[in-house]
Amino acid sequence: MSTIDFSDPEIIAFLTDALTSAGVDGVEISAASGQLRIVVSADGSTRTSVDTSVATIAIKAPMAGIFRLQRPGSVDIVADLPRPVSATEVLGFLRIGPVLVPLTAGRPGLMTRRLAQPDALVGFGDALFEIEAQQ
Repeated sequence: MSTIDFSDPEIIAFLTDALTSAGVDGVEISAASGQLRIVVSADGSTRTSVDTSVATIAIKAPMAGIFRLQRPGSVDIVADLPRPVSATEVLGFLRIGPVLVPLTAGRPGLMTRRLAQPDALVGFGDALFEIEAQQ
């Protein structure tokens, strides 16, 4: 799956038009690459702000499942915190029945906290880890 560049002016214009057409007065999107906020005023004018310098992001569960830090029979992936992580590093897993879904950082940075307990049931969008962006 590819990621959407929310700092792209064409994407911002498309989202603004879609919000205006739908009668929605605003949206805020947070992603690993930053935050986008679009506010549509009652008179139809819009304000847009893009912040690509998000200092701390939360790695969230992409679906419901049992949060795991390790594969069965292996050692704990998340040992001492804080610690540096790469964008593709596996931080943990979601167990859905017999399937383990890997959870990656999505961006390089410093993992500062684990927010979910091992073997806890987590829902879609629950925060699992906090990562500070690399400077």
